[in-house]
Amino acid sequence: MDPQVFTNIARSIADASLNGHSEGEILGNFCLNLNKAGIPVKRALLGADTLHPVLAGRIFAWHVDQEQVALHEFGRSKTMEGERKWRESPFYHLEENGEPHLRFRMVGHNGDYPFPVLTELAEQGYTDYLVTMTRFGERAIIGQLDSIYASWTTAHDEGYTEKQLETLNALIPFAAAAVRSASVRRIAETLAETYLGRNAAQRVLSGTIGRGEAERITAALWFSDLRGFTRLVDTVSPDLIMPLLNDYAGAAVSAVHAHGGEVLKFVGDGVLAIFRDDGNLENACMQSLKALKACMRDLREVRNRRANAGLPVTDMSVALHVGEVLYGNFGGEDRLDFTVVGPAVNELSRISGLARSVDQRAIYSAAFKSAAGGLKEHAISLGRFALRGVENPSELFTLDPALLR
Repeated sequence: MDPQVFTNIARSIADASLNGHSEGEILGNFCLNLNKAGIPVKRALLGADTLHPVLAGRIFAWHVDQEQVALHEFGRSKTMEGERKWRESPFYHLEENGEPHLRFRMVGHNGDYPFPVLTELAEQGYTDYLVTMTRFGERAIIGQLDSIYASWTTAHDEGYTEKQLETLNALIPFAAAAVRSASVRRIAETLAETYLGRNAAQRVLSGTIGRGEAERITAALWFSDLRGFTRLVDTVSPDLIMPLLNDYAGAAVSAVHAHGGEVLKFVGDGVLAIFRDDGNLENACMQSLKALKACMRDLREVRNRRANAGLPVTDMSVALHVGEVLYGNFGGEDRLDFTVVGPAVNELSRISGLARSVDQRAIYSAAFKSAAGGLKEHAISLGRFALRGVENPSELFTLDPALLR
């Protein structure tokens, strides 16, 4: 290959990485450039493990006859069938033997192939197959992302020439480095959203990381926690507590996110969330109420499923309030939390504490009732209560139980 062509392909890969292209875009452009340079790749697969609470990794599939690169995601759970296919793959062979690549020519081959995929490719008319694994140095590993594995298949009558293979092997590390960069960016976004929440993650990744950097917002505020959780911890086997927390928190988080809310943090068994005003506080309140109803509906399914499995069950109470809060970074110099603070948050905490004493699954403030507008006919007063740290007694309400069924 002309050295200038090699340089142009390498530069194209670098440009794609510097411009934030996705793994699929990097693979697709790379394969097109290889074909323009006379390396007849017809089919390419590129895979990478990841750091994700649900997914174990992603595979990107390119084909010369398809406009889009296909994405296949695989989860963390393993099956016997999946394990069998993995152990029969060339990638497993490379991983076990530490080799950087293997080449298999189907042209003129007689007899059985060492891997089932080769039989399939030969039957589809492919003639040559290169499988590669680009490993990272120890300091470049993030979670399970320790290598980029790929396959490069041609249907050319004579397969690849030795020169083409030499060039391809020389270029693959450039593509692998670009894919790693894209994967790390994706991991950063995933981890930030997982641990901070979607909106907070976007703010942090866009540069809002200064200690004390915050904005004033008006929002509907949500705090939910489990009823009788302390008793459960004292009486239930410890290995049953985390699954219970996950099941109940999962119902709350799913409901909040499904209705436009933002989960900010978990406080023990509690969930703090906000529904931003965005110019319409009544809508924010009504969305939080929809989330409350959805959460209670999902909790019934959680309780039934767990009870049928002989697992411990409990219930959840939800407190709702509205107010102006500071939304941003708070904490020490080397440990910050992106959350909300202010008198309204403190009052929400006090209201939540009363939910147990008045034996209600849903409790909300007079301010929330006023802002929600459409609650008047469904609001049931619980009376006036003195809240610690709040100057005047506050009237609190619950919903008609029929609305929570």
